[in-house]
Amino acid sequence: MTTMTENASGLREFKMPDVGEGLTEAEILKWYVQPGDTVTDGQVVCEVETAKAAVELPIPYDGVVRELHFPEGTTVDVGQVIIAVDVAGGSAPTEETPAAVETPVAEAPASTPQAPVAEEPKPEGRTPVLVGYGVSEASTKRRPRKGAEVPAQQPETFPAVAAIQGELNGHGSVAVGQRPLAKPPVRKLAKDLGVDLATITPSGPDGIITREDVHAAVAPAPAPEQPVVPAVTASPVPAQAQAPAPVVTYDTARETRIPIKGVRKATAAAMIGSAFTAPHVTEFVTVDVTRTMKLVEELKQDKEMQGLRVNPLLLIAKALLVAIKRNPDVNASWDEAAQEIVLKHYVNLGIAAATPRGLIVPNIKDAHTKTLPQLAGALGELVATAREGKTSPAAMQGGTVTITNVGVFGVDTGTPILNPGESAILAIGAIKLQPWVHKGKVKPRQVTTLALSFDHRLVDGELGSKVLADVAAILEQPKRLITWA
Repeated sequence: MTTMTENASGLREFKMPDVGEGLTEAEILKWYVQPGDTVTDGQVVCEVETAKAAVELPIPYDGVVRELHFPEGTTVDVGQVIIAVDVAGGSAPTEETPAAVETPVAEAPASTPQAPVAEEPKPEGRTPVLVGYGVSEASTKRRPRKGAEVPAQQPETFPAVAAIQGELNGHGSVAVGQRPLAKPPVRKLAKDLGVDLATITPSGPDGIITREDVHAAVAPAPAPEQPVVPAVTASPVPAQAQAPAPVVTYDTARETRIPIKGVRKATAAAMIGSAFTAPHVTEFVTVDVTRTMKLVEELKQDKEMQGLRVNPLLLIAKALLVAIKRNPDVNASWDEAAQEIVLKHYVNLGIAAATPRGLIVPNIKDAHTKTLPQLAGALGELVATAREGKTSPAAMQGGTVTITNVGVFGVDTGTPILNPGESAILAIGAIKLQPWVHKGKVKPRQVTTLALSFDHRLVDGELGSKVLADVAAILEQPKRLITWA
C-alpha cells in the first residue's frame, strides 16, 4: 500500500503501513526522532505495536523532520499520516521512490487534518511495501460498492468518506443491497458468533460496524423491557442498570484501568473465537519422566549440543513431533467456508510464550524436518526473540499444533484453548518428585501431567488418545525417539 505522499514544497508525509497481513491499526510505542532532526533513507524513526508484534519503522527518504502527527501511546489506523519530513535540500530520491510515491490512501482524516489530495489512477496488482515486511494490494482504500454514488464536486471530503456516506441510507444503517462496513477483525468476530452484519445498525463513525455492535446483537433479548421497571418501583437499583457504567464510581486511588489493545486485544478476540467455534475436548495423562530428565542432563554434556538450549521442553517437543508422524490425521485444520478438512503434511510447531505485552504463539516452521540440535537452536531463538518483544508477524502465522508449558509456573496441569486454526494443543505440567510405583516398588520418581486439547470436529477420542499416549510413552522411555522416529 502507499506509505508516503509529497507536495510541491518538498514536504513528504509518511503513513502508517500495514506491517502485517490485513492489520488495520498499530500503536506508536516510541519515537526515535523529534521535529528538527535530520533523517536518512532507511533510518528507524519509530517503534509500533500491532495486534501481533512490535515492529520498527524505517523512513524511506532523506530530509528534516517537520512534524510528528501522533504522540507515543496513540493507536493509529493504517493509512494515516504519522510523520512529515521536509526533503528540500536533502539527497535526491532513489530510483525506486517514484514508483512507490502515490496519492494518499483514501482513509478518514487523522487527528491533525490534512489537505485532501486528488487521486490518480493506480495500476492493478501489488506494489512494494517500503517498511520491508512484504507486499500488499496496490490499492487498499475502501472502494465504492456497486450502486454507491459518490457525490461530485466535494473537494473538502475525503474519497473514502464520500464512498461510505454514499452507502448509507441516512439512518445509520446499510442501504438494501449494500455490503455492511466493518473491519476484518469485526467481520471475523461476527462470523464466529453467527451474526449477520446486514442485520446490525452500525454505531461507529461513518456507519462502520464495531465490535460492540456485534456483541450487542447477541445480547439477551429481554434488555429493552428494563426501562419499564424503574417507573413502577422507583428503585435506584433499576435506574443504575439503565445507565452506562458511571465513571464517577472509578476509585483512582484503589483501582487501575488498563486499555485493552495490541497483543492482549488480539489474544482475547482469538480465544473467544476459538472457544465458541471449535468444540474442545481435553484428555490428561500422568507419566513418569525420570528417564527423560536423565537424558536431558546427558545431552547438556554432549558436544553436539554445546551452546544450545537443552531442557525438558526440547524432548517433549520432539516427542510430540514423533507422535504426529505416527498419527498424521491429528495435524489438520477445519475450513468452514469450503466445508473441508485440510490435512497438513508439515508441522509448524507453535510455542506459547508469555511476554510483557501478553501471550503470543510464534511457531517453528517445518519443525518435523529438524534434527534435535536444529530443533534446540530454533527453540532458543524463538524464546529469545519473544522475550525481547521482536517476534515478527510472519513467525506467528501458519501454526498447526501448539505446546504450552504451564509447568514453569508450578502448575500441575490445565485445559488449554486451541490456537485458532489449529487442531491440537499440548499443555505440560510441573515436573515434580513424587512417590511412584516403579518395578513393583514405591519409589520417588520425576512425574508430570500432560493435557491434550483437540478440536473434536477433526479429532475423535481414539485419535486424540493415541497421540497423547504416544507422547507419554516416549517420555517414559526416551529410546522410542529412535525406534519410532
